[in-house]
Amino acid sequence: MLGLLGFKSRHSQTNYTFGQTMALRACGLIIFRRRLIPKVDNTAIEFLLLQASDGIHHWTPPKGHVEPGESELETALRETQEEAGLKASQLTIIEGFRKELNYVARKKPKTVIFWLAEVKDYDVEIRLSHEHQAYRWLGLDEACQLAQFTEMKAALQEGHQFLCSTVA
Repeated sequence: MLGLLGFKSRHSQTNYTFGQTMALRACGLIIFRRRLIPKVDNTAIEFLLLQASDGIHHWTPPKGHVEPGESELETALRETQEEAGLKASQLTIIEGFRKELNYVARKKPKTVIFWLAEVKDYDVEIRLSHEHQAYRWLGLDEACQLAQFTEMKAALQEGHQFLCSTVA
């Protein structure tokens, strides 16, 4: 697993070509935990979603823009620590899953790359940054209802399917 060497300013943005225009590039982690005993609705995997403090207060996994000199996975780990208070040492990155989303946000193309990461401690403490006002651990159906955006719902569904098709 990669270690974080330090934090850089959150105000610079790295852009990448997306078709004919420049796309903002961001990275994040789809954080999950496994219940030892599934709920009544057979939910054994729960996803962590954070509610934004601004705009339409949308719900997403932790994510953010790539800083100069950072790898994509370093960005995802840094943003997760900044937004949810989870350190790399508290997570296990799941090999074999990487999902790239391409969409338009605020009239600009955006690319977001997600990896799956499991918390090592089911009862881990989440510490939100000022960018978020709430968090929830949710089964797939509830997470998809809160996610709102089609691309994010698809990423959650594909992540869930990947986890269910691999040995824990």
